[in-house]
Amino acid sequence: MIDFTYYTPTEVKFGRGVETHIPDLIKKYGGSKVLIHYGGGSAERSGLLSKVRRQLTNASIPFVELGGVKPNPRLSLIRQGIELCRTENVDFILAVGGGSVIDSAKAIGVGAGCGTDVWDFYVGKKMADYTLPVGVVLTIPAAGSEMSDGSVVTNEDTGQKRAYGDNLMRPKFAIMNPERTYTLPAYQTSCGATDIMMHTMERYFTHDDDMELTTALAEALLRTVKDATPKVLAAPEDYNLRAQIMWASSLAHNDLTGCGSTGDWATHNLEHELSGMFDVAHGAGLAAIWPHWAEYVLSENPKRFARFAVNVMDIDPATKTTEEAALEGIEAMKAFYHSIGMPTSIPELIGREATEDEIVRMASLASLDDTATIGSLKVLDKSKMIDIYHLANRK
Repeated sequence: MIDFTYYTPTEVKFGRGVETHIPDLIKKYGGSKVLIHYGGGSAERSGLLSKVRRQLTNASIPFVELGGVKPNPRLSLIRQGIELCRTENVDFILAVGGGSVIDSAKAIGVGAGCGTDVWDFYVGKKMADYTLPVGVVLTIPAAGSEMSDGSVVTNEDTGQKRAYGDNLMRPKFAIMNPERTYTLPAYQTSCGATDIMMHTMERYFTHDDDMELTTALAEALLRTVKDATPKVLAAPEDYNLRAQIMWASSLAHNDLTGCGSTGDWATHNLEHELSGMFDVAHGAGLAAIWPHWAEYVLSENPKRFARFAVNVMDIDPATKTTEEAALEGIEAMKAFYHSIGMPTSIPELIGREATEDEIVRMASLASLDDTATIGSLKVLDKSKMIDIYHLANRK
């Protein structure tokens, strides 16, 4: 077990009708002029944006708007939002949407409060010392950005997808009404569930496996999402199932399931380059990479993979060696991904094999041109990243 600091300052309002708290929470956290930031047309079609506008108007809180956030949020729109906040004297950002919208809002917040280009934070040149506060109305449980310190942004000019983490960026509040997720398409629901589980699995597969309470919490969350996802695909308006998944989204990425351990995050790093290059859904990309990463690193801690197989994937360990149980667990995870419509290889994800040049390019980006490594369970240099991409590239 390693020492840790657990910091989760986000105020959560969870349940039916909690959107009514938005004006009071904005005022509580110092907002007097708001940027409403959102994605495509779903928030508009659902009536949620109209409700938010009406509440702010009734509370005499002026606002401006910026929509158009896409999955894998784009740096160009973030820069547009920064300029809008500066010219309109915005002092609070309200993100209405899922992880991409929230990540974009966080980037706008740190960018508007600094004297440098916001991309400098994401490539490690600068650290933020101020941000505009951000509040969240969550509509897509997946990324956990509503309680996390992180943001992931795509620079469409360079093809780079980079993350920046800073406790300054943790949202002040999160409005979480499971009813807002009833109309999510099945594919988006499955991508979200995959992302939720991976946020915990990135923390779970570690050499620091002597924090029993954290491990048990992680396994409970993984079992809950694994069991709830097929059921909610069959019954999309089951409030209880939607609530389990929505709350799991936050707990999976507010660091609770990693207290006392060192996270790995190699799968996320490899996927960032995959979705940056091919513009695929993040959750689907994770499903395409993880089984092959798992096979590649299994020998580093086979007991951990065997425990996952038994306690999460319901593998019977009787008459099996540790490695046999571990491998069955990985196969069971692949079967689960397929059962909810997720791919388990690059060809399934993008409709063809990646070329050798594309694989080398992704590994070069992930390794910063072979100057950096990723992962902690097994440290991966550029050549090892290429190995894993090759494994994932098999039909």
